[in-house]
Formats: sequence, C-alpha cells, structure tokens
Amino acid sequence: MTTDALDTHFLDEVGSGVGGTPDRRVGDDLLVRCFDAQLQSRHLDFAARDLQARGAGFYTIGSAGHESNAALGLLTRVTDPALLHYRSGGFYAARAALLAGTTPIRDVLAGCAASTLDPISGGRHKVFGNAALSVLPQTSTIASHLPRAVGLALALPRMQRLGVESAWPADSVVVCSFGDASVNHSTAAGAFHTAAYLTHLGVPLRVLFVCEDNGLGISVRSPRGWVERTLSSWPGIGYATVDGTDTVSTLVLVRDLVEQVRSTRIPAVLHLRTVRYLGHAGSDVETAYRSADELSADLLRDPLVSTASELVARGVFSPEAITQRYERVRADVAAATEEFVHTPHLGSAAEVMRPLHRGRVRVADDPNPSAREPLTLAQAIGRALGDILTEHPGACVFGEDVGAKGGVYGVTRGLQQRFGATRVFDTLLDEQTILGTALGFAVAGLFPIPEIQYLAYLHNAEDQLRGEAASLKFFSDRRFRNPMVVRVAGLAYQRGFGGHFHNDDSVAVLRDVPGLVLAVPSSAATAGPLLRSCVALARGTGAVCVYLEPIALYHQRDLHEPGDGLWQSIPDTAAAQPGSVRMFGDGADTLVVTFGNGVRMGLRAAARVPHVSVTVMDLQWLAPLPVEALVEHAQRFPRVLVVDETRRSGGVAESVVAALVDARHPGRIDRVTSRDSYVPLGPAAAHVLLSEDDIVDALGS
Repeated sequence: MTTDALDTHFLDEVGSGVGGTPDRRVGDDLLVRCFDAQLQSRHLDFAARDLQARGAGFYTIGSAGHESNAALGLLTRVTDPALLHYRSGGFYAARAALLAGTTPIRDVLAGCAASTLDPISGGRHKVFGNAALSVLPQTSTIASHLPRAVGLALALPRMQRLGVESAWPADSVVVCSFGDASVNHSTAAGAFHTAAYLTHLGVPLRVLFVCEDNGLGISVRSPRGWVERTLSSWPGIGYATVDGTDTVSTLVLVRDLVEQVRSTRIPAVLHLRTVRYLGHAGSDVETAYRSADELSADLLRDPLVSTASELVARGVFSPEAITQRYERVRADVAAATEEFVHTPHLGSAAEVMRPLHRGRVRVADDPNPSAREPLTLAQAIGRALGDILTEHPGACVFGEDVGAKGGVYGVTRGLQQRFGATRVFDTLLDEQTILGTALGFAVAGLFPIPEIQYLAYLHNAEDQLRGEAASLKFFSDRRFRNPMVVRVAGLAYQRGFGGHFHNDDSVAVLRDVPGLVLAVPSSAATAGPLLRSCVALARGTGAVCVYLEPIALYHQRDLHEPGDGLWQSIPDTAAAQPGSVRMFGDGADTLVVTFGNGVRMGLRAAARVPHVSVTVMDLQWLAPLPVEALVEHAQRFPRVLVVDETRRSGGVAESVVAALVDARHPGRIDRVTSRDSYVPLGPAAAHVLLSEDDIVDALGS
C-alpha cells in the first residue's frame, strides 16, 4: 500500500459523507484531541517517506493504522513513564499535547532525518523519547524493554517506602507497548511471568502492557486467536481487548483500565487490535506476501476514518471541516519537513561517541575502613557491600539466594538482617528479570547492585546489558541513564565442583559492549576499593559497571604453602582509581600482565623461576583496559608476558598485546592463555585451562 492510496482513501471516505449514530460515552473535547494526534501521526508517516525519497530521511517504520494508541497518550499522565513501541506515533503526539511548549512534529522529523536537532538521541537513532514527557527511548521493541518496565513499576512504591526521591510519583502507571509478534519472545514471557509472580506475592505493580496487534510480524502472520490466548493466560494479570477502529470504545476502555491499574496496583494487559498500513517499513514489498484483496480490506479499518465519522455524527465537524483540518495538519508537517531536508548531522566519531564518554571521576580513599584484620576476598566484598548500603540509602542488593542464605558463597551473608528485605532481597530464578529489575530501579533513581550467580548464566540475558542498559545514555544523549553495578561470580579453577556452568571463563561479550565498565578483583586488599570505584563511576557518570568476582579466590587464604595465610589481606584504604593497575614485586626482567586468578598464579609461578626477575601487574580493569598505565609500566621491561585465564581467541590477551604493539613496545611480547574450549567437569578441566606450569614454562623460555 502506498501513501497516495492511503491518503486518497481517507479523503474519499470523508468526502462521501461519513457519519452514523453518535456514541457519547466520551466528551467532544477528548475526541477532538484524539483526532488531532492521529492526524499528526499519519502525516508524519507520509513525511518520513517523502524525506526518504529525497535522500534526507533514514527511517520509515511508521504508525499508520496504529493511531488508536493516541488514547493512551491522552488518558495517562505526563508523569506516567512510557516505554513505547516504534509504532506509537499517536501516543507520542497525544502525550506531547498535554505539555505546553513541546514540538512533537519537529521531534519526530528530526529523528527520521538523523538530525542533531533531535531532542532525545541527538541524531543517533529515530526513537520516541522525551524526558519532559516521561517517554524513555527504545531502540528495538522486540520485547527487550518489558523487563525494565516491570522493574520500574516495582521500584516506584519501594522508593516511597525508603524515603528516596524518585523521578516519578509513587502511583505512576508504567506504560509499555509492543507488537503482537513480540509476544512470542522469551523476554516478553519472562516479563509477564515476573509480573504474575509478583502479583501472586501481593507486591504492588502498576504496569500496563499494551500489545498493538496488527496480526503481522513483518511478513509472518500471528495465528488466529494465539495472541489473545497468550496474553489472557497469565494468572493475576488483568486482560482487556478492544478494536482500535472503534475510537470511542478504545477511549473508554483505556480510561477505565488505566484507572484500574493505578487504584488496584495490579498489572494489566491491553490487547489493542490494529491494522498496519504502508508495510513494515519503506523497503517492505507487501505484495510479496499479501494479496490485493487483503490490502484493500485493511482500508475499511482505518482508525482515522472511525474518529472522523464519530465527530461528524456528533455534529462537531462537517465533512468539509474534517477535510480542512486534515489538510491543515498536512501543511504544518510539510512546512516543518523542509527544515530537515538540509539538516545538521553528527560530523565525527567524537560527536557520535560523546554520550559514551564517562568523564573523569576521582574516587576518594576510604576514611573509615570497616576491617583492620586480614580477610578473604569474599569477606572483603561483603564488608564493602555493607559499607555501600550504609552510605547510600537508595542502594539495593538483589539476586538469586542473596537474602536469607547470603549467597551461594556467603558473600552477602548478614546483609538482609542488617538492611531489611526491601533493600536486600531474593529474586526469582531468571537473569533477564534480575537485570530488568536493575534497569527499572536505576532509571527510577535507586542504585541497584544485582548479582548474577554465575558468569555462564549471564549469557541467557546479556542483551539486557548490551541492548538496554549500556545503550540508554547513547540513544538518549545522556537525558536518561541507568547507573548500576552488576556483581557476577565467575571465571574458572573451582575444585570439586563445576563444569562449564560454574567455571565459565568467557568475558568477550562484556568487553564488547560500548561504554560498559568491567572490573575484576584478585585479592581482599583491593576488592573493596575496586567495588567502591565502580559505585563511584556508576553514580557519578551513569556508567553500567560489571564487577566480576573470581569464585576460586573467594575463600583462598594461602599463596605459596598451605597455611601460610599470605592471600588474606587487610583491605586497602587507598582507592582503586579507574584506569589504575596494581603492581606486585620489583623484578626488572619480565613484566607479567594479568588479572583475577592470574595474579595469584603469576606470583606462584615467579617464585618457581628465581633466575628470572619478575614483576606482576594486576590490570584490575578489563573494559576499558588501563592502556595508559599498562604502556607506561611496560616500557621499563625488556619482556612482557601476558597471562590470560580466558580464551586464546577473543580473550583479554589479544587486546593487551595489541595495545603494546600500538605503543611500539621495544621489547619481547609473549602470551599464555587457556584453550578455546568450554570448561569440562573434573580433572579434564586441567587440559584446557591455563596452568601455573604453563606460566613457569613461559617465564623460563
């Protein structure tokens, strides 16, 4: 279907005398405002195609046929956070009309043109987003934003109980819209399951899920009845459906449903049946998978014709006045479009990446150390978490088993008793939910410290970090942020337990996320300072930090001999500044560059080759690498040996070696790593993991 065909059909229908029996369940003013938002959205879709045809537009996924979602924009509050489907143009126009001084036409056009004048992404993507309108930008709405919506709805009343200031009122309804094909995504199922689970527990959750169902996932049809059956099946979640062609019924249902969610504090699903015009996007040729009769039948379901008919039936406007109003909006949009035919775009890599630049944060030394006796790594992390919860009233620690049990390895033991179950609590067993909860907490104004029980489990949910958490500053040009520190137990070398899922040494996915910070402690001396630095980075710059804790070192007390107690440490009071490294020894022959388990292994190996004078460097920060400190120290050594417990391909050593080569290191550079393998169970693990003997052999070669 073309823009001309859709345009002509509307004008022909109005010209032929629309009308009928009026339905006065809503007032005239509300109906007119709904119509104006629908008109604006429709003409913006036309303009997006026009900009593309003129080589000035880059985005044509439109809202044509979905304009009934304008009812949600009108009947929710400006302070109700909204995470919007990419076809929610009617919602955005209607929400913007509630706040004086907004410029929704320019906002949308600037996004289509990838213009730096775009008030939310600054030219980085076309998104519906506006901080003043409480619309959080979503770059892909294939359900990946639903866990955040649940987390946000969970956070707001909790913040009121904690006395922590929130970006939105405690009784806000979180609106989250998505398409019918997204219902099938595991992330959607996880979010619905979590909402049902929390409702079963009696936890207040004001979230309204809105499925805009046009029956198509690009070219794949949703089976008849499947979406309704799926959405209505979740226990404890309300369900209501309406045909968006019936404008008055849509307005009535939305009004009642929003009030129901707000007053009962129980989530609900609105199944909004819509139609899709103009294909999936500008490049989509619908005739390849849809018949001409089917496309013609769609025209009978135009929500704009429905609203126009009701307005004429009521005598609010004549058919001629409807046409005039339609053409006036067309003219307004066309005039604004000309501004974006020649518009400024991001002009350099530095401009594009500016929101990712975290800035400099100077972390203060710890003035009140909580321990002056030697601790293990696990004890040091637990003490540091207690200090952080004391210092920051909005900080929350949560994950599987972190509450009453105190974590699988006892790291969080005693924290729930000290700080209560509102701030230290167990979640259901789903990593998407854990991270989605953190995303919602963070954007609301709490400071989440979620725990992922094992590194291998993170891979089930890593897009919550890559696609949702770390991208928010980038695609909102820092207007929204979700600072957090994600604690992950990981890496290998557990004895008598494990296999792949408990001995995962793959960190490549974490080092590949733009803007994400990855820190790895190696001893009790620096574990607390490093964790506090992550907290300072997150709170000060909005960074998403991952704190990867080596499981095998949690309870390690000895270094060289059983009972020597040399791997226990008194926590250091000096801060671990971002980008800093920690040096062990004063050897001059070889610099061993490593992290995590490699620090202890490197020191043990160095003791076995006394004829080689060794200094060990603990990188501490794996993303971004502390390149400046690395290069500065490495220049003093004729040889650098990189000891990497992760993989040979895609591991940390590749980047360390590349940094040294880029800096034209004058000496010899070698590396030893684990093999490119999963970690098997039992003694077989020794065949693929980097060993102390491997390091000894490399040092002596």
